[in-house]
Amino acid sequence: MSERRRIRSLDDYFLELNGRQDQGVYFYRINGYSEEIRRFIKRYYDAARKSGAVIEGKIPNPDEKNLAYYGEIMGMDFRLEPDFFTGSLKKWLPRMDGRQRQSVAAAVYDSLVSMQKAGKTENMLKNAYIKFMCWLYYKFERVVSRLGADQVPKILYEGTVSSYELMLISILSGAGCDVVLLQYGGDQGYRKLDPGSALSDELKTDGMQAFPPGFCLKQIREELQEEADQERLYGARPSVGNCTNAWISGKGLDDIRTEPSVRGSGPGFFYNCFLRINGAEDRLTYAGALIRLRQELKSAGRRGVVVNGEIPRPAPEEIAGVKRGNYTRKDQMIRDLAGNIRFVSDPELQRLLNRAFVDVMLAEDDNLNRLTGRAVYLLCWLKRYLSGLFSGWRMPEAGCFIHMGGCRNKNEALFLRFLARLPVDVLILCPDLNEKCCLEDPLLYEVNYSESLPMEGYPQEDAPVRMGTAAYHAERDLDALMYQDSGMYRNRQYGKANVISLQTMYEEIRLLWDQELKYRPGFDTVGGAVSVPVIFAKVSGVKDGAVGPYWASVKELATEDTLVIRSAPYIPEAAPNPMKAFSAGFLKNGRLQRDKIKNHPNYPYGILREDMQDFMLDKLQIMIDRKLIRGTGENGTEYLVIAQVLNLPKNIVRMIQKFDFTRKNPKLIYINASERILSLEDSILTAFLNLAGFDILFFVPTGYQSIEKHFNGRLMEEHQIGEYLYDLQVPDIKGLSLSGARTTWRDKIFKRGN
Repeated sequence: MSERRRIRSLDDYFLELNGRQDQGVYFYRINGYSEEIRRFIKRYYDAARKSGAVIEGKIPNPDEKNLAYYGEIMGMDFRLEPDFFTGSLKKWLPRMDGRQRQSVAAAVYDSLVSMQKAGKTENMLKNAYIKFMCWLYYKFERVVSRLGADQVPKILYEGTVSSYELMLISILSGAGCDVVLLQYGGDQGYRKLDPGSALSDELKTDGMQAFPPGFCLKQIREELQEEADQERLYGARPSVGNCTNAWISGKGLDDIRTEPSVRGSGPGFFYNCFLRINGAEDRLTYAGALIRLRQELKSAGRRGVVVNGEIPRPAPEEIAGVKRGNYTRKDQMIRDLAGNIRFVSDPELQRLLNRAFVDVMLAEDDNLNRLTGRAVYLLCWLKRYLSGLFSGWRMPEAGCFIHMGGCRNKNEALFLRFLARLPVDVLILCPDLNEKCCLEDPLLYEVNYSESLPMEGYPQEDAPVRMGTAAYHAERDLDALMYQDSGMYRNRQYGKANVISLQTMYEEIRLLWDQELKYRPGFDTVGGAVSVPVIFAKVSGVKDGAVGPYWASVKELATEDTLVIRSAPYIPEAAPNPMKAFSAGFLKNGRLQRDKIKNHPNYPYGILREDMQDFMLDKLQIMIDRKLIRGTGENGTEYLVIAQVLNLPKNIVRMIQKFDFTRKNPKLIYINASERILSLEDSILTAFLNLAGFDILFFVPTGYQSIEKHFNGRLMEEHQIGEYLYDLQVPDIKGLSLSGARTTWRDKIFKRGN
């Protein structure tokens, strides 16, 4: 018989029998929860599963077949004698040795004697004995065959134990088993069976609380299965691990310069940096400091890679080189794709790469298809930069990967997080504080400086370096003070604009027309782009049928920056357009092929500012995406849209080039006094100019639908101002004399003193 002992800590449960202070067994009830208890249950469950028994719910009662088999083998004799129990066990459980039989027989005898003393009849004792024998055979045969070994067999019971179950478990405890009862509902049920806790002890530790909802052994089992699956993902573990940033001084570039061999000497570690430096410590010396860093790394024989801006996306042939399949589970995808990491000869580096890949992919939470795509990008980039970082690698060497500019997307951030878990220093330089880096990682160490310094790329010692003087940077600082959130703007301060079409009364148009954009409702500057409020309207009819004042009112709007079109069409349908022959090749899957457009020998806008070219192509893409012109995406109209926008009249291109998004915008007045309908080319032109920020007014004295035919939906406001007139002769608006026009209230006020 084994003595029940008290534990000093939960770890005592996992000591071998000979290593226990009192060489006894433990039988505890757990009625509360803590993180320490969770870890213990997880570990104990695994031990009971391997060398004991786990009972979830109840121990099934012997059925008719079980009882019939017992009767056939053992007969129905029963005597309350230790020798009878020993002999029966020898026949019923032949794998038990003599010492094990003696222990179990003695424990069974003691339990049945206790029942007899409690007033139970001999028939009840016999039934209990047969139940115990069946349970030992069918549920605990593996347990009793391990009794007495140094590795103490373990029983884990989940739920509220019954009287007979408690008796059997007590028998096994007395015979040499450790036992844990998990009682989620508390101790009340158990106390009815064992009021004085004579058979077991209640576990009491600091910080215990009620079990959380849903906690059960099934949950523990799933966690263990997940951990086992992950272990299979990793395969053979590397002998070294990363000690990232724990050794650094926090001085940024000085930490990168530190020779890897002197960073630390702890066994089983390589020492690397994972740094992001925001801003510049000194804008005058920043470029020179970066050049010196590269020179020192080269002199020290350290491998390195520098990437400026976004890491170039993998080419189709790089992606095709990654072997992959169709996946339904994340672990399946990781295990299969990790098989692509087979291009290094050093087995330790191979294991490091595999571990880092599994680590970062397991930490990602995303749609499986997107996650697979990101993993493929990571593997392509690894293969691309492998030789530059790891050629001939040996411990404790560390290459250096420098990313100039912050990470712009999740793919880049994932790749840098992957590299940071390898023998590589990862340095992210963000000197321009207006550019944000999306990378987040608990290993990342940041150095922050207050001075901002825009840079085109990492300075190269064999290339021209641009460096601002103190006066230059002082002027930039003054600009930031004057033109940031102040309502004042530098010339062409912004390179992007988004159009807001204003809904106005007709009378408001004259008030807004020649006004700077920043004074119009809806104007804003957010995220480096200007919200440009524009007028896009049709004026139908002639007020009071008065032709003279009508033309005079049009002339009032014809400012210096206004293009006036006096008849339709402005661009005839048969007008030559050299871009038509190439437009089909400029669009693929609904997306403009911008590089192909810009590199085409007939591309007409290469002389414009780069940001203005991008602005115009952005608006062209919006026209195609929104299908503003009828037939787009249906009958090939999108190719005519592209051709027309890439062949704008020279005077209009100059107006666009001149346009400063925070000042007055260019304007178009289109007069159609005839019965002609606008050409498709004119409709494309006006829809594009609206997106480009022009104010556009159509004057249609006839009220005919001469404008709307080629538009999808209602793109403009319409104002009905008077009766319809026909066959009007349109005068030269800009050369028109106002002498015969009706005197306006403005004239009366402002010209009274002349």
